This record gives sequence, structure tokens and C-alpha cells, in this order.
Amino acid sequence: MDIRVLVIAAGMLLMIDAPPALSQGAGEKLSPERPVGSAPTTAIGAAATPRYVIGPDDVLQIVFWREKDLSGEVVVRSDGRISLPLLNDVVAAGRTPEELRTALIEGASPFIADPNATVVVKESRSRKVFITGSVERPGPYVLTGRTTVIQLIAMAGGLKEFADKKNIVVMRGGNGRQVSYIVDYRSILRRENLEQNFDLVPGDTVLVP
Repeated sequence: MDIRVLVIAAGMLLMIDAPPALSQGAGEKLSPERPVGSAPTTAIGAAATPRYVIGPDDVLQIVFWREKDLSGEVVVRSDGRISLPLLNDVVAAGRTPEELRTALIEGASPFIADPNATVVVKESRSRKVFITGSVERPGPYVLTGRTTVIQLIAMAGGLKEFADKKNIVVMRGGNGRQVSYIVDYRSILRRENLEQNFDLVPGDTVLVP
């Protein structure tokens, strides 16, 4: 038998006996496990800004086209309502400005032909967080934008000398229950566990022992 035939036959046997190669998708890589932390992951790195929801103490500018008597500046009361001529009490809290606008137009329809209203949040006073304990200026602070735990502490004048920097507590209420998160201030300053420096949401209370 020709030597070349033997070589080719041996090569074919090797190909048949070889195990199939493991396949891997293009660009596929194993994702590392997300480290377990005490921070609320839902508050970190929000991709989109939610629609503004009106709350108590907000100052609203209501304008009805060609209806000065119905127009004016109002403050949302603690019961979540505003008062306007003809319409009396209207629920504002829990609604977006557009939802309130729709409610005002519907309420004014029996009294005005083709009512057209505009709702502007002139002052946002309902988006408050609170900080208490060993800080220079404890009290409520209005959220005018994204604010982290460290930023709120800075707004409050910083920590006092004997504050417990390892056990700062952020308390958050929602869905009828209260949860709390431990924040290690010193760890964040060392650029460790940065997920603890999460965004605050209205109603949060920061306790500094």
C-alpha cells in the first residue's frame, strides 16, 4: 500500500476520535458575582428620572387661559389638596402636574366652555430628607436633584468630632414597612464599598450616632 494512503487514513482516524471543541459565543464572558452590600440597589444609578409627583407643601402656579379668577399661586395642604374658586378642594398630592391639569380641566368643564389650564411646580418643598444626630446642622433638607448620603452629610455641615462614622443609619419607609441600611463613612472615604453612598429618596432619614 502506498505510504501516502496510510498517512491520510491515520489522519482521518484521529479526526474521528478527537472530542468536539467547546464552543463559546462571540464576546461572551463570565459575569462576576455582585458583591453583597447593605445599600438599596434600586436607588443606585437610576437610568431615567421619574416624573415629578406633587406632594404637600409644594407651591403650584395654576393658570386658566382667560380665567383670572381661577388662576393663581397655591400651596398644597397637608391633606394633599388645593383650593380654587368654583372647584373648591382638588386633590393634588400623588399626581403629576399633567394629571392635575387634566383633573382641573374636568372639574372646570361644567362652569367654563373649553377650559385650558396649565400647572407649574413653582417651588418643590415636598421632596425632603432628614438628618439627625451628630452633625453640625441637623434637620430637613429639600432634594433639588440627585443627592447621596455623603452629599447630605456635607449639606448638614459634616460630622461632629465624636460621631460614630462606621454605623450611620439610613431609614426608609415604603409599602407599609420600614427598612434601614448601615453606611460606613470611613470606608467610603477610603474609596471602598462605594455602593453604600447611594442616592437618597424623599422621606429618607439619616441617623448619625
